[in-house]
Amino acid sequence: MECEFYENVLTALSDGLYVVDKKRKILFWSGAAEEITGYSFSEVLGKRCADNLLCHVDAEGRELCTKGCPLRATIRDGSVATTDVFLHHKQGHRVPVTVTASPLKDKKGDIVGAVETFSLVNTKNIFYSEFEKLRNNALIDKLTKVGNRRFGEITLENISNKSKKTSYGILFVDIDRFKYVNDVWGHSVGDSVLQMVANSITSGLRDVDTVCRWGGEEFLVIVPSTTVQELTTIAERLRMLVEKSWLDHEGHLIEVTTSIGGGVVREGEQVDSVVHRADTQMYFCKNNGRNMVSIEG
Repeated sequence: MECEFYENVLTALSDGLYVVDKKRKILFWSGAAEEITGYSFSEVLGKRCADNLLCHVDAEGRELCTKGCPLRATIRDGSVATTDVFLHHKQGHRVPVTVTASPLKDKKGDIVGAVETFSLVNTKNIFYSEFEKLRNNALIDKLTKVGNRRFGEITLENISNKSKKTSYGILFVDIDRFKYVNDVWGHSVGDSVLQMVANSITSGLRDVDTVCRWGGEEFLVIVPSTTVQELTTIAERLRMLVEKSWLDHEGHLIEVTTSIGGGVVREGEQVDSVVHRADTQMYFCKNNGRNMVSIEG
């Protein structure tokens, strides 16, 4: 009865939580963990956290399950470790979370496992506070749930009116070989890939940045108050997050990459010119190997 009570308490937590033994095999998985990751308790019970499940990566794309795993360090020396990571969601995309790993000890004080909690990092775009009210005004792309092209055009117009006071950058993110995905796996899988990429892009942005589906497999990202160096850092993070995302389709891993071109507004430059330069840089990436970033100042 007491055990059931504590299990209900853990399940009611808003933060995700799971418990592993010394071999990092999952013993408990909370309701919030299911909600945040998409994986149910039955899907993860008895599996190791590194078994193609969460597969944490940091902002540089380093896979922490093999190098720098917080749980492994905690089990080894009893330390409490907190870090920001991007975990893998069942639907393929990356999710930004803050994780804390703590040792689990028996009555003798010996370490018998570890507990990891994870909470969502707020990436909700401040533009979307009004955007949420406009769902019926056809400003959201129905498939990916990000802004559609019309929303992107409105945002571009707004930011260009403010450009005399602040700089901004534009990114074009295009999915590489997307036609191949549709031809081989079908349009249903292609739609899932678009959703995965949109979610991973959103996860890698700041709360002041905006993403919209510009058309087909192409997304446009608007980055206020930025420099070439900062825009390059953001673009590389988006490229990495998509590269580290994957779908499991009937036992087959579906992976894609992106070509990302960008530009930062120049003094006196019109927004159409910045968009054109970003688009040109994206095609440069397409023609020079794909899965790369090219930013023009």
